[in-house]
Amino acid sequence: MYQLKICHLYPDILNLYGDRGNIICMQKRMAWRGIQAEVTEVSVGDPLNYDDYDIFFIGGGQDFEQEVLLKDLADGKAKAITQAVNEEKVFLAICGGYQMLGNYYKTWDGKECEFVGALDLYTVGAKERMIGNYMYQCDAADDGIVVVGFENHSGKTYLSDKVRPMGKVLAGSGNNGEDGTEGARYKNVFATYSHGPLLPKNPKLADLILKTALKRRYPDIVLEELDDTFENNAHDYMVQRLSAK
Repeated sequence: MYQLKICHLYPDILNLYGDRGNIICMQKRMAWRGIQAEVTEVSVGDPLNYDDYDIFFIGGGQDFEQEVLLKDLADGKAKAITQAVNEEKVFLAICGGYQMLGNYYKTWDGKECEFVGALDLYTVGAKERMIGNYMYQCDAADDGIVVVGFENHSGKTYLSDKVRPMGKVLAGSGNNGEDGTEGARYKNVFATYSHGPLLPKNPKLADLILKTALKRRYPDIVLEELDDTFENNAHDYMVQRLSAK
């Protein structure tokens, strides 16, 4: 039987706007195909042996909650996460979890928090929040998938030329509301501001992430197609709604 092991990092701290639903979605889409999913929750003080897992999920949190994690990251998890990224483990990181993978976060009043540094990007806090349903399109390397989601962040994220955006903003703000980019793609990391949760209403993206992880473990696997009628209807409704603005 095929199997994937998922590490849910800081589930008790980083779980805004139903981000845990992404874990449930991955479990269901694997179960419907007869693929076993084993989920392990790893939080503050827990050991992290990154080599045990195929997929890492990090949800979103408020600025204060992210700061709570700084010591735990410095005590060893930052190094383990960076090694996992560099060894091309699959990551899905949402909002605060996305920011946390970068070099640092500077608050609007100038306080700087050093983060993991696995991705060459940084985030600067602003007084005004970027809030609302939004939409972006992934590039050809990720099948040009159109993604719909919900963003709510005051941080503005800027990528170096070592990291490509996850997509181009079609409606909404994205990374910073300035350069038209959204999210970050580096090796097998998928990082985005999209809450909602993201995967249930974006089944093509869900399968791209699962396929990426499965191919690392089972190179010859062919992912069975699912009937995504309901999911695609929800997705297409939001595309039409956002396109009409």
